[in-house]
Amino acid sequence: MQTDLETYCNKEDIKVIERFFDLPLDHANPEGDKIRVFARNLIPRKKAKTEKKENELPYLVYLQGGPGFEVGLMGSSGFAGETLWLDPRGTGLSTPITPDTLPPRLKTDQDIADYFKFFRADSIVKDCEAIRQILLGNKEKEEDRKWTIMGQSFGGFCAITYLSFHSEGLKEVFITGGLAPLGDYPDPNYEGTVRKVIQRNEIYYEKYPRDKKRVRDICTFLDGNNVTLPNGGTLSVRRFQQLGIDFGMHGGIDRVHQIVFRATNDLELFGKLSYKTLQTIEQTQSLDGNPIYAILHEPLYCQGKASRWSADRVVKKYPQFFSWNHVKALEDTEPIYFTGEMIFPENFDDYAHLRPLKGAAEILAHDDSWGPLYDPEQLSKNEVKVTTATYYNDMYVPFEASQETASKIRNTEQYITNQLVHSGIRQDPKDLMKKLFMLSKREYD
Repeated sequence: MQTDLETYCNKEDIKVIERFFDLPLDHANPEGDKIRVFARNLIPRKKAKTEKKENELPYLVYLQGGPGFEVGLMGSSGFAGETLWLDPRGTGLSTPITPDTLPPRLKTDQDIADYFKFFRADSIVKDCEAIRQILLGNKEKEEDRKWTIMGQSFGGFCAITYLSFHSEGLKEVFITGGLAPLGDYPDPNYEGTVRKVIQRNEIYYEKYPRDKKRVRDICTFLDGNNVTLPNGGTLSVRRFQQLGIDFGMHGGIDRVHQIVFRATNDLELFGKLSYKTLQTIEQTQSLDGNPIYAILHEPLYCQGKASRWSADRVVKKYPQFFSWNHVKALEDTEPIYFTGEMIFPENFDDYAHLRPLKGAAEILAHDDSWGPLYDPEQLSKNEVKVTTATYYNDMYVPFEASQETASKIRNTEQYITNQLVHSGIRQDPKDLMKKLFMLSKREYD
């Protein structure tokens, strides 16, 4: 059911329609608990002159990266035509999950863990299908009841789940940086991403060689002091290393250097880290406000297997990532590596608002009952056009794994580039979308 429509126009002459949908928490139990899902509909005003014309327009649905992140207020941003920007369930305005907003009926860690299991890609896709039926289900022609989707990063993972189980609702699919590995547990993914993270660390220290000592000095200070962040979290060595998640984004290496530079200056001047530096670090790390990212990041790869803290196990093979006691044993000239898109058990101690979820996270890390996310047979005979932007230097979705996935999804064409990284859709949306739309025409010499 759709409720609470609200409309206005933004400065780009775009009509905005705020849409809310009451949907089942568990689509297998439609009469059970409900959640509210939000989507922001953008339509160029020149195409929305009358309600009749507006209702005749197609939809391009944007599926956000993450998992566990909402969509900000968007303008046209290089996208042609009409867009529906979805806050995936549990994020933004879609019954957001944080420890303080969990339903009161969840009394135990097991209750919380069971609740979180409804917030993976399979449930997001079912939400999309329910919304499609509400918005387009009354169209006379079958083709008009379909829509186009675009998935960025984890949104691309959702798109492949969509293709696997509900391709009948799709006209076309665009994916940017999100050709998901199709395996059943995350270890192979982290084996690939850790190599990319090492490369980015090498580039970082080549650009800023004096940061080798700076980072070591900062880690020495953090190891010897209990450093509390403004919201009550703990800045441990491990949490400091997690700044490296930004290495995979445009400008990320420079942003991390500025934090290291500021922190070193603090230690030299004051013998401690200033409030401003701690605030800056805290604001770059969003796990407190987006706990789905932390608690479901590894389970988003799982089909019938448990993750068992995959990233933590994989990085232990590399002493530069490992615990501080091992790092201290390295030669002074050896760099301490920042980590990448990796979640660790310690995060549920270090992040203040993840602490209430620690027990549930442990349960989910050892849960092997996850259902299927992909149907390889269906993907092998896929008839929906799939057009992707694939980044050769992607730190989050390894290129080699992307190529293996692309080879298994019939009717897939790729725009492959080493000029953009994972955040390419934000860095250069107009040119990237132009290339994808041209490629989607499937016109060949």
